[in-house]
Amino acid sequence: MEVFPVIDMEKLNGEERATTMDMIKDACENWGFFELMNHGISVELMDTVERLTKEHYKKCMEERFKEMVASKGLEAVQSEIDDLDWESTFHLRHLPVSNMSEIPDLEEDYRKAMKEFAAKLEKLAEQLLDLLCENLGIEKGYLKKAFYGSKGPTFGTKVSNYPPCPRPELIKGLRAHTDAGGLILLFQDDKVSGLQLLKDGKWVDVPPLKHSIVINIGDQLEVITNGKYKSVMHRVIAQPDGNRMSVASFYNPGGDAVIYPSPALVEKEEEKKQVYPKFVFEDYMKLYAGLKFQAKEPRFEAMKAVESTVNLGPIVTV
Repeated sequence: MEVFPVIDMEKLNGEERATTMDMIKDACENWGFFELMNHGISVELMDTVERLTKEHYKKCMEERFKEMVASKGLEAVQSEIDDLDWESTFHLRHLPVSNMSEIPDLEEDYRKAMKEFAAKLEKLAEQLLDLLCENLGIEKGYLKKAFYGSKGPTFGTKVSNYPPCPRPELIKGLRAHTDAGGLILLFQDDKVSGLQLLKDGKWVDVPPLKHSIVINIGDQLEVITNGKYKSVMHRVIAQPDGNRMSVASFYNPGGDAVIYPSPALVEKEEEKKQVYPKFVFEDYMKLYAGLKFQAKEPRFEAMKAVESTVNLGPIVTV
């Protein structure tokens, strides 16, 4: 049985660099997911974020979630629910402009920890994008520039809790989907599992490792790499016991960024030609909003239908 890819980033600095880069390449091409250890974010900061996230849920969100469950009669469901997720969430925006000060109920120490954590994750995302450029054989900085738009990338965090669920066989924590954006960096609960990805037609567990960051590829990287790296369907299984924490940060293109396959990659694979559309990222997001829990291929086809109207400027790399 294949083993879920776990990458030790410290090995990028020594004689095992080539082997580690190969592991990242294989994970991007064959899994769409991998898990990072020794990624440079301190365990103290991660422990603080986890503690404050769980305290915030207990204090500010748990009661609201219970009221929602009661109002919809979800404790007594008898048939599968396919239009609702068993999760309690809130969203933070970091770039281009932070909304952290506008989120109600966040205590000052939580705001401060999340701000510091987001800054570290942003740096990690940019480091990873350059590692992907190296593996793809394209110019360093290309992917960051491809995401840039006129105001830089968009970067935000979805903070989720998946409380104990009485009927996990009938209600998903989060229904199966691919992520619309670029690179996703997830800090997940190391005690309560639930995240799964679809590989070769089977659902595979993403192991809950302490102090790891789980990385997955979004739809935009699939387009830019012309399908060399693919976004993968994943879901969260609700659990009968334990409250699962998930802090997922999305390093995405700017709203006005024009997304299209890298010409260098298209040239390398002459026989394949360009199979993905050109589009403005915010147009894709508008389409995705209504089709998140459906297959990605029709979304790409829909964007192909409008791509002739996209003004394609060159990406300048430094």
